[in-house]
Amino acid sequence: MLPAMRVLLAEDQKKLAGFVRKALTEAGFTVDVVHDGDAACELATTRPYDGLVLDIMLPGRDGLSLLRLLRARHIATPVLFLTARGEISERIEGLELGADDYVAKPFDMAELVARVKALVRCGAHQPAGLLGVADLTIDLMRRHVTRGPRRIELTPREFGLLEFLARTPGRVVSRTQIIEKVWEYHFDPGTNVVDVHIARLRRKLCEGGEPDLIHAERGVGYKLEAPE
Repeated sequence: MLPAMRVLLAEDQKKLAGFVRKALTEAGFTVDVVHDGDAACELATTRPYDGLVLDIMLPGRDGLSLLRLLRARHIATPVLFLTARGEISERIEGLELGADDYVAKPFDMAELVARVKALVRCGAHQPAGLLGVADLTIDLMRRHVTRGPRRIELTPREFGLLEFLARTPGRVVSRTQIIEKVWEYHFDPGTNVVDVHIARLRRKLCEGGEPDLIHAERGVGYKLEAPE
């Protein structure tokens, strides 16, 4: 039997945290719960987790600063943020810092569980082989990405997005296809999460001054293609 996936839940509303913990435990996860950002930081930086579920507005260290610290230390554990409905700017900032997903409160518990399952599957998936476009090389076994001699650090969600595009180079894939294959949602989440992740991935691929490899087809989707 495979060991249960371990998730860290950081939520200061103790009643809500209890409901989420119960739902995730019933879904087969092992769940550690904390109620402030400092405790979350201590565990997230010292223990291995398959996924982190973080409220943005935590007492002590807030969720965004915790994510910034984790990514600065090259801790690429997948992160899902819990946000209030009106925190649009915080959601975008979180995605740009390296979060993989977010759920707005109040949320449907079944949807949250489904998103956490997709989150940890994305982080755990490790197929074999190499993919490449132009001077970009994707090592699927070691989950390494290089552009020429330059190593590119990606979050699990960014890696999954790049891998999906690289498996069909030159072919346009729609946002719906990306949501279904990379996020494993079979519904429209009604957000710009794909576009935000594409923009962040583009920056990382081109930050050495190289030509862009990701191209948008207006109203259709995106493709990965070598420059002419």
